[in-house]
Amino acid sequence: MNKKIAVAMSGGVDSSVAAALVKESGAETIGVFMRVYSDSSKGSEKRARKIAQILNIPFFVLDFKKEFRNKIINYFLEAYKKGATPNPCVLCNKEIKFGLLLKEVKKMGVDFLATGHYARVQGQKLLKAKDREKDQTYFLWQLDQKKLKHILFPIGGYTKKQVKDLAKEFKLPLADIPESQEICFIKGTCNDFLLKHLKKNSGDIIDTKGKIIGKHNGLWLYTIGQRKGIDISGKKPLYVFKKDIKKNILIVTENKRDLGDKELMVKNINWISGKEPKLPLKVMARIRYRSCPSSATITKNLTYKVVFDKLQRAITPGQSVVFYKSLEVLGGGIIL
Repeated sequence: MNKKIAVAMSGGVDSSVAAALVKESGAETIGVFMRVYSDSSKGSEKRARKIAQILNIPFFVLDFKKEFRNKIINYFLEAYKKGATPNPCVLCNKEIKFGLLLKEVKKMGVDFLATGHYARVQGQKLLKAKDREKDQTYFLWQLDQKKLKHILFPIGGYTKKQVKDLAKEFKLPLADIPESQEICFIKGTCNDFLLKHLKKNSGDIIDTKGKIIGKHNGLWLYTIGQRKGIDISGKKPLYVFKKDIKKNILIVTENKRDLGDKELMVKNINWISGKEPKLPLKVMARIRYRSCPSSATITKNLTYKVVFDKLQRAITPGQSVVFYKSLEVLGGGIIL
């Protein structure tokens, strides 16, 4: 392969094996590490540098802390302030990994950017990974044709077990590396992070009949469908039903069935092909990373609407809804 390929290296197993596979293909290979937040793990950078040395590839460190703060962390906090439950990984993939990083490595004369994502690119299509449990296409729905042309996912055709076996074959010292956490810039709990940056903002907790039954410390500490963290003595398990941002009221329910809904509205929609398909369109849609795709129909009047065949539990504003046709990712949007 007579191409120059940059590999985004985090120091973890997946990106390290991706780098090894790219190097093995015969391509001119360079490793790049992104510093993205102030207390970014020095251990990760050190590991990534060590892997690059073992693979005998050039290694570059790019500092994106300012951009990451402005585009990702601030977005995360603002969304919570407005009552949404954002997914920063989706925006990071668009703005940082396949935005800023792709732009910077192109300046180095690179043909492709490879990452350790569990996903596949086939021609102009984004496809699910071979390992369905590890598939990360939910986080990649904001990619477009311009970017797909320059992206490689070397481990997308392998299972996680196969990737770990490859790490051993390549003699990469990664046996005890923990799995990366869901939100990289949060150490500890999400609520600790939110309280540190957004502080407390007490308000009433009411039931579905409007009766005040307790106090909360800030609506950003709760997400739709949440059960843990609602401390009201003498009550059956309670679930977050709705959040009234204007009145600073948390509405809870004892009945899980109250959380079911069949419809949602979508904003910021992106079609990976670059063209809106003919609507209405029958798809499989996923409303959160760990949920199973469910049969649904997309329609459009003034805004896009998704109607599911079956009730969906705890549809959450701010999260992504992603559309699939068999293995192909058609696109997605942000739940209103």
